[in-house]
Amino acid sequence: MKNKKPRVRFAPSPTGELHVGNARTALFNWLFARRYCGDFILRIEDTDESRSDVSYQNNLYEDLKWLSLFWDEGPEKGGSYGPYKQSERLDIYKSYLDSLIGRELVYPCYCTEEELEEERQSLILSKRMPRYMGKCRNLTKAERDKREKEGRRPSYRFKIQSQLIEFEDIIKGKIKFDSESIGDFIIMRSSGAPAYNFAAVIDDYLMAITHVIRGEDHLSNTALQLMLYKALEFTPPFFAHHSLIFGKDHAKLGKRHGSVSISEFRKQGILPEALTNYLGLLGISYPEKREILSLEEMVEYFSLEKISKSGAIFDEEKLFWLNSVYIKNTKLADLVKLLQPFLKTAGFSTGIIDEKHMNDIVELIKPELVRLSDIPEHLEIFFDDKYKITGKAVEILSENDARRVIRFFAEYIKNHDDENERLYSSSIKYVKEKTKKGGKDLFMPIRAALTGKTSGPPLDRVFVMLKKDSILKRLNLFIR
Repeated sequence: MKNKKPRVRFAPSPTGELHVGNARTALFNWLFARRYCGDFILRIEDTDESRSDVSYQNNLYEDLKWLSLFWDEGPEKGGSYGPYKQSERLDIYKSYLDSLIGRELVYPCYCTEEELEEERQSLILSKRMPRYMGKCRNLTKAERDKREKEGRRPSYRFKIQSQLIEFEDIIKGKIKFDSESIGDFIIMRSSGAPAYNFAAVIDDYLMAITHVIRGEDHLSNTALQLMLYKALEFTPPFFAHHSLIFGKDHAKLGKRHGSVSISEFRKQGILPEALTNYLGLLGISYPEKREILSLEEMVEYFSLEKISKSGAIFDEEKLFWLNSVYIKNTKLADLVKLLQPFLKTAGFSTGIIDEKHMNDIVELIKPELVRLSDIPEHLEIFFDDKYKITGKAVEILSENDARRVIRFFAEYIKNHDDENERLYSSSIKYVKEKTKKGGKDLFMPIRAALTGKTSGPPLDRVFVMLKKDSILKRLNLFIR
């Protein structure tokens, strides 16, 4: 198998938004495929009818495309190993189930959810590992018929044979499981839908998957799957289980840690290049401790052996820093286009703003942007109807010395008609002479009055962007 062209898959369930953890798994699979000139397959595991939703499925496609993780085979793309949705492969699973039934490797189980839960709680109380104890394993035909007449529809369980399950994980090394702790597991639900492990094994085999790359939370599933591979007389693929992503508190990453879905980061204005870059850093160290990497550069360096066995910590602040770097490196024309939806949402009528003026403003505030969604708070200083005063600015402007600075600043501007650039430098010189102020005592009151904030782009450049009547209107608010 090592000489075969690699074929890997990303197989999400459309039961929610794409999580950064799953996106990282998709990225690792995609990088592996591209690094070794293989194929990246997208498969949708949608047999959970109660939780699967077409909207989640469509969002998944959009998120992967947005991240530039384009698949070689799968929904929308097609391929020789389809269909690529499990809901369209039910007849395939049924045929393999029939084969296992014929070989007496599985049996019908009529236990209800209530009965199974009762058994589980009993085992927990007796301090034993919860597992199915084989209640239906040796039912006679008469006992089965009786349950059928009661209206019970059976699920099908795989018969566990006592054995030690061993496999070599590319990342984790040698892994061992004792079958005694597992218990007979369901491979086909009473609804006719296949269980995860059964469907995954059949699909991976029929789709010629050579490497299964997924999170370490699937290690126990691998043990079950290897038993199914053996029973079905399939050659298993290679397995590689990467570590999970944790929050700064070292707990498994969840909503309590902030944004965790790709859609949430998209709404915040995180650039896709920044997010893939950051996900690619989680669990892998690059030469010379490089942190800014394109997808192409990650492909060149990637290998499964380089992935750390330890859990990766998701640091949102690090992601935001990376995003700010990518924003700074984005061409101005492209950035203006990317900002349009965020400006529209914030109520800025950009269509009536001179294009050059808007470009000048965006160029000015570009170094201040951490996320695209931050644009309104930086842009509002240039529009009188959006102009707001922060608490810190009010505090500064309440001081008498600050008011005095503003009064002389306004006085000079009102009485002179120079171009803004020259007007700014002349007015600053005038205020210095009148107040004997300099540094923070001079510039902070002016910034607070003109922008309503205590930080931001260079003050001289902000001044140039504002019209004279707007400047005086703002300054007059603070002149006694």
